[in-house]
Amino acid sequence: MENFTFCVPTLFGLEGICAKELKSLNLSDVKAENGRVFFRGTMSDMALANIWLRTGERVLLVVGSFRATTFTELFEGVKSLPWESFIPKDGEFPVKGHSLNSKLFSVPDCQGIIKKAVVERLKSKYFLSWFEETGSKYQIQFSLMNDIATLYIDTSGAGLHKRGYRAISGAAPLRETLAAAMVTLSKYRGREFFCDPFCGSGTILIEAAMIAENRAPGLLRRFAAEKWGICPASDWHSHRETAKTKTFSREFELWGGDVDPEAISLAKSNAKKAGVDKFITFEKTDARSFSPSKSSGICLANPPYGERLMEIRDAERLYRDFGRVMNELHDFNSYIITSHPEFEHFYGKKATKRRKLYNGMIKCEFYMYF
Repeated sequence: MENFTFCVPTLFGLEGICAKELKSLNLSDVKAENGRVFFRGTMSDMALANIWLRTGERVLLVVGSFRATTFTELFEGVKSLPWESFIPKDGEFPVKGHSLNSKLFSVPDCQGIIKKAVVERLKSKYFLSWFEETGSKYQIQFSLMNDIATLYIDTSGAGLHKRGYRAISGAAPLRETLAAAMVTLSKYRGREFFCDPFCGSGTILIEAAMIAENRAPGLLRRFAAEKWGICPASDWHSHRETAKTKTFSREFELWGGDVDPEAISLAKSNAKKAGVDKFITFEKTDARSFSPSKSSGICLANPPYGERLMEIRDAERLYRDFGRVMNELHDFNSYIITSHPEFEHFYGKKATKRRKLYNGMIKCEFYMYF
């Protein structure tokens, strides 16, 4: 079977975690770079990665890469790539991308040049003068970084963070991929009590439950490449059936609290859609009076930053009050993500360890208290 190069974009700070995931799937030539991880594999491996990745944003098939400082170089470089190996005569192939530190900085102009070059390539291979694009979608993506153009086709469709359980979310949603990464960093595997006193729409707890079950996050959804035919339907089916056999059937206990009753209602709905509601207890409660039912466990929280949901001063008072509560719980490991630069001061305790993470475009610190 032919091997291809694939690229998995990640939120900044999650590259190493995503690389470990890919290696655990026995994929080869895994290499992490800023904001992305590469691996080599077959089309069947591509399906496996889509179904199993928790912390990657999507799986992109790398079509080719070359240097381009002029539109002529970009056009000729794109035209030289084997697009007919992936895109059929009736395929829909829109183009999107980005440019960073490159002479070709106009994204709309680059989109137009790339589209035209792909059309010219397919014209010469299919002997057609017009493409109606009525078939399956082959989303072309491009990256221009330091004058190096890399062309991809998106195999995932909707981003991998869209697991299928969260149709709507709270006012400041935490991306599922980041939630899964934080649970991974906490080393939670379903053995101890796990809680989130700022649960919002329940994302952290749902991701924790799926990790405890060893549930493949892509089981509830479909992917763009399933409509292409370049990876047999039997491979997708086989990977899903194997994933089901690897799901653990055991009991574990998670708890989530939030001061907003609407958030609790939403969290319950999301947990039910994810099929993990039997493991999670949700309660309307104020984190400042948090009193866990267990004497030890893991507490992982994404409290308000004071940037979108409440004023900064209110957030600081909340950190101080919550810190007093948590500092009395000596047998809990606590993990808190926030963008506030003086969080430790208000929380009342220096973290055992810190790690830089990004919640979307917001630069945050992940504070770990062991």
